Amino acid sequence: MEILKWEKLSSKYLVKERWATLRVDTCKLQNGSTKDDYYVLEYPNWVNAVALTEDNKLIMVRQYRHAADIVSLEIPGGVIDGDELPEYAIRRELLEETGYSFKSAELIATLHPNPATADNVTYTYLLKGGTKTHEQHLDEHEILIVEEYTIAEVKQLLANHKIDQALHCAALFYGLMKLEEY
Repeated sequence: MEILKWEKLSSKYLVKERWATLRVDTCKLQNGSTKDDYYVLEYPNWVNAVALTEDNKLIMVRQYRHAADIVSLEIPGGVIDGDELPEYAIRRELLEETGYSFKSAELIATLHPNPATADNVTYTYLLKGGTKTHEQHLDEHEILIVEEYTIAEVKQLLANHKIDQALHCAALFYGLMKLEEY
């Protein structure tokens, strides 16, 4: 059996802000029935990075996440600005958040954070050869600590459920698999 796309019959915006856009759609499903009030969050696309320093340490960031009310250990990343290319965005985000520049950047995964309710994509990169070239240049409300871990330490953190951001766990999965190829 083939799965067909829904047909969007109508769409209306309820909220249109920089960081939160919410629309409600009415759709015709594959079986002919109509689904009213299907809520969709529109977000900008994101980038995140499995970033290795020249001495093979993984760069992680620790920061507070208000919606979940947790202090989270994560990989660096952020929002793609406008028409910015994802590779440029990840290099910019790493420089701003960590102060590191990298010799190489390779796209290793394109992930949908929550395709049931959100329309954005996260581009995951493996960056290598990182060196500290600048001081952090954080956004006004960005407060984070840069930490470095060995690959073995990150594997242990994952095994012990100490990294709790789902997209970041997925990125680390792809990144660690890729590193095992080398």
